[in-house]
Amino acid sequence: MPRTFDQLLAVYSPEVQELASAARRSLREWLPGVEEAVDGTAPVIGFGYGPGYKGMVCTLLLSKSGVKLGLARGSELADPHCLLEGKGKVHRYVQLRNIADLDKKPIKELVKAAHKAWKARSRC
Repeated sequence: MPRTFDQLLAVYSPEVQELASAARRSLREWLPGVEEAVDGTAPVIGFGYGPGYKGMVCTLLLSKSGVKLGLARGSELADPHCLLEGKGKVHRYVQLRNIADLDKKPIKELVKAAHKAWKARSRC
């Protein structure tokens, strides 16, 4: 039986729980009709429009110290505000430090760009 978002959050501090919940709400608002998948073993929630990495737009990666907003194929996105971190060949992330980060226009723009890129890839 897959675990739920609440089950995943239960092991984290109230601060991480609050930030992850706020990020989840923002992603659901920014990505209409997005599907959510809580990983069975890793502290990751995927958001996308189909199964696997091919359908994924972004992720929330939870840790004791906070929440990272991962962007599928983020290495291919324009990042004029230099928010993206990570050295992976494909995935990049933005470290969310507090709920106010979710109000920053460049973060929302990155998520929207990831969604637009997913749509373009999905047409092929």
